[in-house]
Amino acid sequence: MNIAIFGGSFDPPHSGHELIVKKALEILDIDKLLVVTTYLSPFKESFCAPASMRQKWLAKMFEGMEKVEIFSYECDQKRQVPTIETVLHVKSLYPEAKLFLLVGSDSFSSLPKWNRYDELCKLVEFVVAPRGEFTPPKDLKILPINVNISSSKLRSFLDPRFIPKAIKNEVIAFYTRNPMDNRIERIVTALSDKKAEDIQVFDMSGKDYFVNTVVIATTMGERHGLSLLDHLKTELKGAGESFLNVDADDNWTVIDMGDVLIHLMTPQYRLKYNLELFLKEREEEMKKVRSVE
Repeated sequence: MNIAIFGGSFDPPHSGHELIVKKALEILDIDKLLVVTTYLSPFKESFCAPASMRQKWLAKMFEGMEKVEIFSYECDQKRQVPTIETVLHVKSLYPEAKLFLLVGSDSFSSLPKWNRYDELCKLVEFVVAPRGEFTPPKDLKILPINVNISSSKLRSFLDPRFIPKAIKNEVIAFYTRNPMDNRIERIVTALSDKKAEDIQVFDMSGKDYFVNTVVIATTMGERHGLSLLDHLKTELKGAGESFLNVDADDNWTVIDMGDVLIHLMTPQYRLKYNLELFLKEREEEMKKVRSVE
């Protein structure tokens, strides 16, 4: 028996995921394709949509495809599950099976960082779905497609062209439930895309603060903050965001968007001024005030 494993956050599932599955079924000699929803990624602190909902969307998306199984092992554990653990579990269920692991080219480049990478290489054959520019190593099995769709950007901008018809209405309804969440998601995505580090979001609504949300991110150096500022302007322009005031400096850039304040700080400045502590203390003060009232 030959089995392919395709894991991901699927937050949300999109047409790129659908294409990967269809192409894998077309060109790989496999008897089963397991679609594995991560409960919580080792590289993220949270997801927007709960695991149960993401699995429900996948089941609808691949309904009628007899070789496709929505495999709930990772979600059932209610914790972060490294890929090696899932692969070993599949191997225990199908000890004689040859296993293929489907990954995007962006994930493929970071494979050496994965838990027990050397052991994983002995258990599976990697099959890569190119995303953007990608020069594959010799003898690597490649799906002849190019999927350049980002789930994080799709959450932010919700382009219906990239959401499969079977789940389109549900996905759009879910991710538009809270406009502020979507705005913050856009900001965090834009910062992440340009390598901002340790991004933290503070909800200051109802805490007698002059903005509703504060975003703090660490830059990689003096010029990186200015580069992030330019990228934010480009990415958020189409979403109708306004930059009311910008105080730009090599070490600390402050962006006032009215109800959202963004701080881009070098590591030295972030450590020196410790805005996180100030904001948390502010929150505790307001809790004490409310308890007295």
